[in-house]
Amino acid sequence: MNPVYDFTGRVAFVTGVSSGIGLATARAFATSGAAVALADLDRPALHDAARQLADEGHQVLALPCDVTDEQQVAAAVDRTVAIFGRLDMAYNNAGIQIPPADAADEDAEIFDRVHAVNLRGIWASMKHELRHMRAQGSGAIVNCSSLGGLVGIPGRGSYHSSKHGVIGLTGSAALEYAPRGIRINAICPGTIDTPMGQDMIAKGELDRAEAEANQPINRLGTADETAQAVLWLCSPGASFVVGVALPVDGGYVAR
Repeated sequence: MNPVYDFTGRVAFVTGVSSGIGLATARAFATSGAAVALADLDRPALHDAARQLADEGHQVLALPCDVTDEQQVAAAVDRTVAIFGRLDMAYNNAGIQIPPADAADEDAEIFDRVHAVNLRGIWASMKHELRHMRAQGSGAIVNCSSLGGLVGIPGRGSYHSSKHGVIGLTGSAALEYAPRGIRINAICPGTIDTPMGQDMIAKGELDRAEAEANQPINRLGTADETAQAVLWLCSPGASFVVGVALPVDGGYVAR
């Protein structure tokens, strides 16, 4: 049974909502009473997600947005505040995975692309969320890192460096904004059963049995379980939690 949060009257902004953890988190915020702005590059999937939530009776706003373009991010956050009047919570989830590669062979274009989405996209999102939260003097931001932000795995150098960067960015901003009433944290999901994970399994980039064995809980996580970690970090229950990189990984990094 999941905890019950009351975010009535609050506004949440979520990136990367087309499926998986992003969609589950947007739905969890909405189910808890928040108005939710949904931002994603994939317009058909974005509007489908918005329709799903609206049909369930939730207050949502669909915002096409490429997080690698700072102007689009700024416009999406500004539009959220213009429509809903404020911004209380943000989950910066948009990210991509790349195929494993030998560190001596990986193309610079792939390195740049994964950092543009996974690190610069979170930087841009957080920057413009903070502009509004700073004026309010309140807010909570959760950035999506990964267990790959806490450990290294052969063949994953570019992806892991982007996720390590998210943790550094989160910690520095958290220290800067905690005195201003804004809490910033990160989550570090392990191997989660999402469309991205299923695609990696189908391509042979991830062995499901090995992934399950590497997580002491002996299974993959779910998007809903990960969403609950985000909601807790945004809730009054986490009011003294600042600057953490919270593993949501079934025990992977505790081994």
